[in-house]
Amino acid sequence: MPLSPRVPDLGAMDMLLSVARLGSLGKAAAEHGVTQPAVSSRISRMERLLGVALIERTRHGSALTPAGSLVADWAREVVGAAASMERGVDALRAESHDRLRIAASMTVAEYLMPIWLSIAHLEDPDLGIALELANSAEVTHRVRKGVVDLGFVEGPTKPRGLRTSVVGHDSLVVVVARSHPWVRRRAPLSARELADTKLIQRERGSGTRSTLGKALIDALGDVDTAPPMLELSSTTAIKSAVQKGLAPAVISSIAVTDELEHGQLVAVPVEGLDLSRTLRAVWPSGRSLLGPGRTFVALARRAHSARDPHSQLGVTAE
Repeated sequence: MPLSPRVPDLGAMDMLLSVARLGSLGKAAAEHGVTQPAVSSRISRMERLLGVALIERTRHGSALTPAGSLVADWAREVVGAAASMERGVDALRAESHDRLRIAASMTVAEYLMPIWLSIAHLEDPDLGIALELANSAEVTHRVRKGVVDLGFVEGPTKPRGLRTSVVGHDSLVVVVARSHPWVRRRAPLSARELADTKLIQRERGSGTRSTLGKALIDALGDVDTAPPMLELSSTTAIKSAVQKGLAPAVISSIAVTDELEHGQLVAVPVEGLDLSRTLRAVWPSGRSLLGPGRTFVALARRAHSARDPHSQLGVTAE
């Protein structure tokens, strides 16, 4: 079925994602090896094609509009799929017997997998890896169906029917824009206040949303919570929406290190709520993890331990 002529090209979407990540047309241009006017022109054509404004210029650089954040969220999936296809084709082209099919949750894929893949390439340049991005529920589904050899998920509990190995630990944090009233609070939020607040959330099936849901049930019982103000399938898009003051969000501490350090977002303490979770490698039950899969899990554990020196992890499966 032919694509609609209103679908932007991959190059323009990739440039939009660079602007979203770097906050500057000039930095995006440098990353793509082109001039700033060239990036501006490509994104302007994209705006005309879609009929919505995607970028607004501020004193501090360029930022996505609320519509631009949504478009970037959708574009990220398209560009990620294209990148996954490219990696898969590269692995086929290499005709390597050491080809590892991995599916990773969005948080792991966006913020941890790039360094893991870089280390893997340095340690074994002949290892072919095909990476797929999905939420934690979809990752476990693909592992069970044998679509991939290995998965990486995050969540408060072990997935059923799979073998697992702990790679590291993470916690969720409540974040708001600097202008949000919660910034001026003297007392921490209560679990009840958070449950009653419409948040910007990940889609159902994500490890982040599952962790928050379980934490609220553990703290308050099986009670009604406010519906999401907005659902987005990317942490990057959620951060952008929070910065624009749309609503608070509860997201991975791994994902907001830079934004908290530079004051782009503010963390709000919460009392009476356990937002810790575990990062796990998962693979089919009844099967030992051998060869490239075992090597990659050990590599991921080492890399995460180096990131978090307080993490003391073993090497055996759960």
